Parts: sequence; C-alpha cells; structure tokens
Amino acid sequence: MELIEIKQELDKIEQRINEFRGSLDLDHKKEQIKQLEEKMAEPTFWDNHDDAQKVIDESNWLKSKVDNFQSMADEMDDANVMYELVKEENDEELLSDLSETVNELRHKVKEFELEMLLSEPYDKNNAILELHPGAGGTESQDWASILLRMYQRWAESRDFKVETLNYLAGDEAGVKSVTLLIKGHNAYGYLKAEKGVHRLVRISPFDSSGRRHTSFVSCDVSPELDSDVEIEINSDDLKIDTYRSSGAGGQHVNTSDSAVRITHIPTNTIVTCQSERSQIKNREHAMKMLKSKLYQLEIEKKEQELAEIRGEQKEIGWGSQIRSYIFHPYSMVKDHRTNVDVGNVHSVVDGNIDIFIDAYLRSQIG
Repeated sequence: MELIEIKQELDKIEQRINEFRGSLDLDHKKEQIKQLEEKMAEPTFWDNHDDAQKVIDESNWLKSKVDNFQSMADEMDDANVMYELVKEENDEELLSDLSETVNELRHKVKEFELEMLLSEPYDKNNAILELHPGAGGTESQDWASILLRMYQRWAESRDFKVETLNYLAGDEAGVKSVTLLIKGHNAYGYLKAEKGVHRLVRISPFDSSGRRHTSFVSCDVSPELDSDVEIEINSDDLKIDTYRSSGAGGQHVNTSDSAVRITHIPTNTIVTCQSERSQIKNREHAMKMLKSKLYQLEIEKKEQELAEIRGEQKEIGWGSQIRSYIFHPYSMVKDHRTNVDVGNVHSVVDGNIDIFIDAYLRSQIG
C-alpha cells in the first residue's frame, strides 16, 4: 500500500472512530460502570444470586465496550504517529508495519461497527438455538449433527458457553432434534442471522451406491428471556408431559421421569427440556424456552404484517433455504439472502460463519 493510500485509509478510520465516540456517550457509560461497582460492593449484593449475576454481566459488558473503544482510539493515535515517522524517514520496513497496522485497525473498526448494530431489545441476550432435520432419515439427521458441531465451534471461538437443553439422538447416526442454550453477550443478536433452512448437497456416506443427496435442516433461534419479561401465558392453554430422559449417556440418562415437554395448545408450540435431573428445574427451563418461542412468534407475526403492507412476498418452507452447503460436485457455501459465498466448505462447517452473520446483519440496516 502506498503512503498516500495509507493516509486516505487512516482518515476514513479516524472519521469512523470519531462517529463511534459521538454515539457511545463514554462519560455516561463510565458513570454507569461506577454505579454498578458501588452496587457490587454492597454487603447484601449476593443475597440474590441471579440478580447479582445480571449486575456483573452488565458491568462487564459496559467495561468491554469502553475498553474496546479506548484500545481502538489509542491504536489510531499510534498509527498517526507512525505515519508521520514514515513520511519523514521514508523507511520501507516502517511503511510495511504501518500498512499492517492500518489493516488491523480496519478490521477492529468493522468488528466494533457490527457490535454497534446490535441494538434491538433482546440482541444482547443469550440465544436458544434448535435444529430439526427435514425428510431424509439418517442423511438429514447426520447433517443436523454437522450443524450442531458448527455452532458449538462458533460459540467456542467467541468464548460463549453452550448448554444442551434437549437432545434426541438419530436412529443410526446424527440427531433427530437438539436444543442449545448459547450464553454470551449478543449471542442472540448474532445468531438470529442463522434462523432458517440450511441445505446440504453431498455424496452421502450412507448410500452404498455413492449417489448425491440433498438434505435440509431447519434452524430456529430465539432470545432467552429473563423471568421478569412479561409474556402472557394462560395455564389452561398448556399441556405438560413428563417422561424419562434419554441420550447417549451421562446426565441425559435418568431413572425417573424428570424430562418435561410443554405444548402451548393455541399455537401448537412444543418445547422439551431434559438437561437437569430435577423435574422442577427442567420445567422452569422449559417455561423460559416457551416464553422465548412465543416472543419470537410475535416478532415474526409483526414482520409478516409489515411485509404485507409493503407488498413483499415472504416464502416459508423447505424451498426457502437461507444457505446452501455444497460438497459435491464442487466446494462452496452460498448465502441466498446476501449472495455471499465461500469456497472452503470445510472451514465453514468448522465454525467460521462470521462472514455470513456480518453480511446479513449489515443488510438489515435501514
């Protein structure tokens, strides 16, 4: 990169950082952090563990936001100093270092910009992610297990925690259904980009004739809602069943009917939880999952109404896949909403899906 190009890029980055500074209101955020730290120092802070954890999470999020911005602003200052040195000394090695610094800054600005986009009411919440294979038996159930691993790897890369709330193994391989609770700041904000049908094209390892198969898995994502969020649920509308937990072993195998299935009759919404040994705890988890799904249904209903007002056609079903993962006859992953494609399908199913999430979230601006 030539020095004049570097200067132009630095000016753009600095302008964007100044825009962030204006919208962040750093003084207000620092005051919020101070108030939260005072609350954490109170003798009764840990009397309610759940409330205390919310305060800690909020404090950590605010500190992270402020620290990330400050780090980016400091690096911008350093880059400007380095630019002046290069201009004076005409040092090729220093020019190379400056070019690398600019590229890193550009990436950090892009990441911070994405964080700023996640401003919807529940974007910062944990995410409840469900995978359901379509028709196709073992092949589609195996595809669901590949996606399960993909989302687990993605979550690990962001230091998010993953809990398995429900797991139903496939008859021969893969999974019939799985529900994950993915814990981390903005988990829902990011993963809402993954909601939809995911299509796989490959030579099936379960077909002795070596034929190419197309499989589908539906991914459903909703925010985990706090217990104080009001979602009206009439107990008369609920059908609650208990059954024995099942699974490959470990915590999923119990000798009592601890697993819980709740059906919301008016919407035919079904949630199941078997992650705990206690039926009471599984029921609490299941009710939170139900609240989240009913909230998601309300969002979709409003989106559909807006789409009808605008005269848009919104297809729902197996034909309206959001993304295709093609292993054969060539290697490519293509997102049909943003037209972003990646040639390395193995990298994507290893959890490198940020390029698709980024493109989708940016496409939703305005």
